[in-house]
Amino acid sequence: MSAVASPPLAGAAPPAKRSPWRQPSVLPGFGITFGYTLLYLSLIVLIPLVALFLKTATLTWDQFIAATTSARVVAAYKVSFGASFAAALVNLFAGLLVAWVLVRYRFPGRRFIDALVDLPFALPTAVAGIALTALYAPNGWIGQYLTPLGIKVAFSPIGIVIALIFIGLPFVVRTVQPVLEEAERELEEASAMLGATRWQTFRFVIFPAVLPALLTGFSLAFARAIGEYGSVIFIAGNLPMVSEIGPLIIITKLEQYDYAGATAVATVMLGVSFVLLLVINLLQAWQAKRSGVVAGGRK
Repeated sequence: MSAVASPPLAGAAPPAKRSPWRQPSVLPGFGITFGYTLLYLSLIVLIPLVALFLKTATLTWDQFIAATTSARVVAAYKVSFGASFAAALVNLFAGLLVAWVLVRYRFPGRRFIDALVDLPFALPTAVAGIALTALYAPNGWIGQYLTPLGIKVAFSPIGIVIALIFIGLPFVVRTVQPVLEEAERELEEASAMLGATRWQTFRFVIFPAVLPALLTGFSLAFARAIGEYGSVIFIAGNLPMVSEIGPLIIITKLEQYDYAGATAVATVMLGVSFVLLLVINLLQAWQAKRSGVVAGGRK
């Protein structure tokens, strides 16, 4: 017997359409959790940023330019962004090397070194700054051997870069490490069987796979370094026009009750940071899309 489909009941309501951006979930309470997320982000991120811009808006345009483009402030910009970029660039290579060793090799003390990578996360930044200063000061354990060579690390921009390398390295290592662990060894073996050298295997097989993670780690380390204060303040020397960082300028203005001037400098640093991170994220998205197209065999 063939089943006869019964006609729909008269007056039956059509099924409700699901919003295209609301995905089905086994857990109820989307409205509550989404509202809590917006509230949390507003209290922690959006409202402070809005307050920053509103306080800066109390200045006239001439006052804003005067507060953010004085010679001392511009020198602090150069030190902060220059040292942050240099430290993130060093961490780009050092982080890849450390992640590669931890993933591809087995040796005594590997787990200890793996745990040691996270030390900058757990160590208070002020303690890190004091420790680095004690090491690289002219009479420190390392500085006493560098001083006769004419190399001054502590109380100079070099010390700032070293401090920022210390606090930024874990971001690159922990971003690249999972990608290397999930990489397919068969592709490397196939590349070697086809006659590729080690450099060619790294250049055309390994590097494209880890490049998005490297850019992510670089951007995280760079963003972390720009706002760093505790570990830098002790080793920098804080000499105006030489080794004074942007966050110190903000603190100085706050101590002088120049709140509008402090927020103006903070706004400039925030704006430049957003632009640089946007560029890096766009490059990362482009690289990820390009890698996907190549992996899919499409041109």
